[in-house]
Amino acid sequence: MRRVVVGVSGTPGSLAALHRAAAEARVRDAQLWAVMAWQAPGGGLGSRGSCAAPVLAQCRGAAVERLRRLLDLAFGAEPPGVALAGVSVRATPGAALVDAARGCDDLLVVGAGSRARLRRLVRPSVARYCLAHAACPVLTVPPPPLQADLDAVHRRNLWHLPLDARELAP
Repeated sequence: MRRVVVGVSGTPGSLAALHRAAAEARVRDAQLWAVMAWQAPGGGLGSRGSCAAPVLAQCRGAAVERLRRLLDLAFGAEPPGVALAGVSVRATPGAALVDAARGCDDLLVVGAGSRARLRRLVRPSVARYCLAHAACPVLTVPPPPLQADLDAVHRRNLWHLPLDARELAP
């Protein structure tokens, strides 16, 4: 069975990618796999031996519940119109997506993420990782227009800049 694999993190960009992946799955008559990657407290490799089994079980349960909520938020009462599978994986996001979309008939859909230089230096790009390592076609979805507005509000709050009421008027 063909699959369309999409990364889900809860950002507006990942929700846009999820909707685009659902549309691609309908066109291709494929299954839709929504993949959420998670890591134990403390991050990557150093945390593998440092967390007890109950902590890892709680982290996995929290990731599964978050994925469930995000899929409900994205599709609501109306299903996407294709077979949907939610997958929670303990891994870095890029590695989890590349591993999930390993078939040559698969399609991997990822959000393009932020284009800010500072953010790219601090946080590696999942889309770039997938483009470099995937064995199947990769579709990158640009951030929705709302993302730029959210980033502007975040910068304003970070720098404690006053709000100009004229910016609120259309």
